[in-house]
Amino acid sequence: MESIEKPLSGRSRPRGVGSSRLLGRLVKNRWLYFMLLPGVVYFIVFKYLPMWGILISFQDYQPYLGMHGSKWVGFKHFYHFFNEPTFGLLFRNTLILAVYNLVFFFPLPIIIALMLNELRKKAFSRLIQTFIYVPHFVSWVVVIGLTYIFFTTEGGIVNNALSSLTGHQYPFLMSENWFRTMIVSQGIWKETGWGTIIFLAALSGVDLQLYEASRIDGANRWRQMWHITLPAIRSTIIILFILRLGSFLDTGFEQIFLMLNAMNRDVGEIFDTYVYTVGITQGQFSYSTAVGLFKSLVGLVLVITTNYFAKKMGEEGVY
Repeated sequence: MESIEKPLSGRSRPRGVGSSRLLGRLVKNRWLYFMLLPGVVYFIVFKYLPMWGILISFQDYQPYLGMHGSKWVGFKHFYHFFNEPTFGLLFRNTLILAVYNLVFFFPLPIIIALMLNELRKKAFSRLIQTFIYVPHFVSWVVVIGLTYIFFTTEGGIVNNALSSLTGHQYPFLMSENWFRTMIVSQGIWKETGWGTIIFLAALSGVDLQLYEASRIDGANRWRQMWHITLPAIRSTIIILFILRLGSFLDTGFEQIFLMLNAMNRDVGEIFDTYVYTVGITQGQFSYSTAVGLFKSLVGLVLVITTNYFAKKMGEEGVY
């Protein structure tokens, strides 16, 4: 009777079976894990370990005392930053550039990927892809140098043409009105082609039978793109949009820093350049870390909020 009353679920798995299966999978896929290892090490060393550095934003950090010996001051540096007269200027400049990049830059890789997908001759499509990928590998120093060659008032190509046509030159590089336009244009020229890679990969997975069925129903190329292509890559667009918001306030230190001068600083000074100024040149490590932490928290809130609304609308989201 006692043996009958024992539940069938009482059988226990032999010890070591789970660990042996795990070991077997590790051995079987050892080369995949080996290829994964450099990426894991990179993220641990350059992404996760430096996160301990945010602790100094709550300290009066002194390099000779270290993190353990420096005095804790709580939110002192945050209060100081929010009450700083330049906070409004920095936030406005960074926000405007971030919105410009989101509005004008983010849709362009999608549009170009759709255009390349519509090309019938694949050899011509690959040639165009090669040309638009190349600027991504050009450093910002070279891009800014080319900008100076074209737009400087001292022998610049554009200003020479303006002088020949109108008799006047325009100081594009020192103009507040043209600063943001030039920053966004440089980013578009340099990174748009590279941004099409993910969207082209997503487009390659669209079922061709859908296009054949739509042609039988009389749909033209525009209808096919609107009702088949775009819905097929909608989830990819939303995921990349959410990830883009994570770096919403990262408008690019190197590019802005090289384009700044005394005449356009009022519209060009952003959080990244401000952190460099007060953190590196003035040695205010705790204060500059607090500024960087504030910027990162804004991105985190945007990602969580956008991901929440995306899932509410039926999309997968990032997590």
